[in-house]
Amino acid sequence: MTSLFALATAVLWGLADFGGGLLTRRLPALTVVVASQVLAVLALGAVVLGTGAWREAGPQLWFAVAAGLVGPVAMLSFYKALALGPMGVVSPLGSLGVVVPVGVGLALGEEPGAGQFAGIAIAVVGIVLAGGPELRGAPVQRRAVVLTLVAAFGFGTVMALISHASSTVTGLFLALFVQRVVNVAAGGAALWVQVRRGSPALPDGVGPRTLWRLLPALAFVGLADVAANGTYSVAAQNGPVTVAAVLSSLYPVVTALAAYAVLRERLRAVQAAGAGLALAGTVLLAAG
Repeated sequence: MTSLFALATAVLWGLADFGGGLLTRRLPALTVVVASQVLAVLALGAVVLGTGAWREAGPQLWFAVAAGLVGPVAMLSFYKALALGPMGVVSPLGSLGVVVPVGVGLALGEEPGAGQFAGIAIAVVGIVLAGGPELRGAPVQRRAVVLTLVAAFGFGTVMALISHASSTVTGLFLALFVQRVVNVAAGGAALWVQVRRGSPALPDGVGPRTLWRLLPALAFVGLADVAANGTYSVAAQNGPVTVAAVLSSLYPVVTALAAYAVLRERLRAVQAAGAGLALAGTVLLAAG
């Protein structure tokens, strides 16, 4: 059961990343973040009401609030990076956020194994190889690499914060709901400021009717992310967390395969090697 749910997590996260990247090629990244998270809030709100998770409210939810403030910055950076592409490089680099919870563990006195140190070294080499060829004359790609690393740090911070926000499955539902409510509040405020400064929430040629047609895709991105959190919780609670983490961390492969199948995206040999090393480093870090 652990392997099944962990692999489901990888598929859901990978497809959510792919969908988010595609949407940001038609809509501003901040609009995609806010709209998809609004739909996620509605879904999680129903789960919280149905499970009675609100009864587990307590001071630990402040961790969820903090995660909710960091999350929009990470998601906005990641979706912008995916829009710049190529997805096959961006997504594996984004998975390096696992370095943050590992760092928190070090600060708390944990002793990492040789595999984790090897993972850090391999991941750094992967970053250099995946981003290096694009740094020699493609400023757009340099921006994509920087945005991806910012997103990775943010995702890792969210992981570390959420891990302290609950200790039960229903508590996790409540923590995720609070996190996404804060996501919507912070993202909505940023979107309002952006509009006030003259940047439209929707690009020229995209009106309410077009947005309505994109609603299923926006819903998929938000709900796939929520579902992935749920399947990961089931996987971790029904077997070794190491197995769940390693298998779930394979989600960049799903994004890369989706980009290959749908967009016919091709990578240079050195970029593909770098992306593969970054993913291998992530797996080693997660396996510990």
